[in-house]
Amino acid sequence: MSEQMTYSDKVVRQFSIMTIVWGIVGMLVGVLIASQLAWPAMNFDTAWLSFGRLRPLHTNAVIFAFGGSALFATAYYVVQRTCHTTLFAPKLAAFTFWGWQVVILSAIITLPLGFTSTKEYAELEWPIDILIAIVWISFGVVFFGTIARRKVKSIYVANWFYGALIIAVAMLHIVNSAAIPVSFLKSYSAYAGVQDAMIQWWYGHNAVGFFLTAGFLGMMYYFLPKQAERPVYSYRLSVVHFWAIIFVYIWVGPHHLHYTALPDWTQSLGMALSLILLAPSWGGMINGMMTLSGAWEKLRTDPVLKFLVVSVSFYGMSTFEGPMMAIKTINALSHYTDWTIGHVHSGALGWVAFITIGSMYHLIPRLFGREIYSVDLINKHFWIATIGVVLYITSMWISGIMQGLMWRAVNDDGTLTYSFVQTVQATNPYYIIRFLGGAMFLIGMFIMAYNIYKTIAGQKAVEVKVPAPIQH
Repeated sequence: MSEQMTYSDKVVRQFSIMTIVWGIVGMLVGVLIASQLAWPAMNFDTAWLSFGRLRPLHTNAVIFAFGGSALFATAYYVVQRTCHTTLFAPKLAAFTFWGWQVVILSAIITLPLGFTSTKEYAELEWPIDILIAIVWISFGVVFFGTIARRKVKSIYVANWFYGALIIAVAMLHIVNSAAIPVSFLKSYSAYAGVQDAMIQWWYGHNAVGFFLTAGFLGMMYYFLPKQAERPVYSYRLSVVHFWAIIFVYIWVGPHHLHYTALPDWTQSLGMALSLILLAPSWGGMINGMMTLSGAWEKLRTDPVLKFLVVSVSFYGMSTFEGPMMAIKTINALSHYTDWTIGHVHSGALGWVAFITIGSMYHLIPRLFGREIYSVDLINKHFWIATIGVVLYITSMWISGIMQGLMWRAVNDDGTLTYSFVQTVQATNPYYIIRFLGGAMFLIGMFIMAYNIYKTIAGQKAVEVKVPAPIQH
């Protein structure tokens, strides 16, 4: 009987715990490479600790290990509770957990050793790419199988975003990672020249658009109303937000290739669609903020809600900044500078990490039937992390705009005013501030890990019963 059934939460617990573990690992590598930019001797004259090898490890660990584990955990949690059913094929769900951990461990081994396809956010070599595709398609089977057996008629909007994440990322990964292997850990891209660049940034920006935006919007639409104990402000706006984002995001990759060999019309089309993207992005941000109508006083006492609300603010800011940086004249100043690094991290730390942290603080105690060990520690985590993000992104904005202006400064006779070394010297103080901001964010993750450990140590996980079907 359905009233005896319990949700398949073991895989949710596993992914939730590993979200925190991989968050610490990924951010620890980030802080190390930030220190190398401020103090070059921090690579210890060791090839596998050099910036060029650890930087792709940092991006893969934070995006796919930390962010990916959070997406698996919350998708499996949300789809069961919004569909009033257990996971479809729980053994396949277990395979996605162990398969994803093997992918991450493979990255930790191969990237520092220098095995790389050299594609941004897709550096892993072909055998690992095949495993990613198998695990991701298995994720889709479990997720859509669960939707198909739902006990409620409507499909809640969070599941639309998770579904778009699964379909789009599968397509992006498989097309972009097409390669011709020449040995077990070496391959060449199936594409060449400007076509390779175009497909890479079609993938690269949509890794941002679908992996780091659509999936985390699924979190926003479930965990923000849950924590605020308010309904979503506008269900109609959420549906418009979904379709507009899904249609527009997929086209904006060319804005990464302004002033390159890419045809000018393609660059302009990417720029125009990037500007259009501002509207649906802000529609989602407004929907999240307005969900708090009548519940703003909860922010005084609920630090978990602070994480969720501030994440939506960063989402709004990042999705305003991105289209602005896609404008060719602004891009001429910003591209290749630290401004881009500041933009990326306002999204990655302010939006992705904050919404993940808030969701995990909501989710993990419920999986163990416990109250959180210390609300005060969540508050401390919030303020340390917030100050860390602000230090990080403001230092990179200032550094980046300064770099752009110094690089384009010319004397009356047409020669460059500054040598490249002078621009490097000028940015050094900002790299130290960036290191401090990142270190603060990492300290916050350690506080979270301690708080979660004290909450669940020695506790048995609770079995949550699936609600009985509503009788009509």
